[in-house]
Amino acid sequence: MKSDYMHTRSPQTEQLISLIRQNESFTSWLRAVRTQGLSSWCIGAGAVRNLVWDALAGRSAPSALADVDVAYFDATEISGERDAELQRALEALAPTVPWEVTNQAGVHRWFESVFGRAVAPLHSLDDAIATWPEFVTCIGVTLTDDDEIRVIAPHGSLTFDDLFSMTIRHNPVRATVANYNERVAKKNYAARWPSVTILPAQC
Repeated sequence: MKSDYMHTRSPQTEQLISLIRQNESFTSWLRAVRTQGLSSWCIGAGAVRNLVWDALAGRSAPSALADVDVAYFDATEISGERDAELQRALEALAPTVPWEVTNQAGVHRWFESVFGRAVAPLHSLDDAIATWPEFVTCIGVTLTDDDEIRVIAPHGSLTFDDLFSMTIRHNPVRATVANYNERVAKKNYAARWPSVTILPAQC
């Protein structure tokens, strides 16, 4: 796995970084999360996907986001109270943003109650991102103290190829076929982006 795909300086990575820098909302989200002093964090998944797909579709107005996913990793504090505290802090900074904050180090504590099966603890933010349900959403971006945008894409070119070809592909690392099919139906991708390609789930 490539834990920081940006270091390959691929054209697709550069294109993503350019899109982020041109988007005042996205850059303001990154700056807001950075103020929380987390050592390992990103904004990822649907926020990144929507940014790119809206640009590819030539939309002047952004698609609605159910949430702006903030993922972080802190194995020293995995209580839900910490997530709630961070979310309240971000809401105070940007109250109109639909923040969703999750410590990936604690996902194993609630995964079974939500998805019906137990999973092992994750070991890092990269490890967590690699488990997200579609390869196109296995991506996160973070902002360093010197304003460098870094891209985390554990599956490397597979994620970027799907991102820029508007392809939905099942990531079977943790998401079952049923999970994937449910998400595809719920997200209504084809109606939102008519050029999207949705591939059948992997068993």
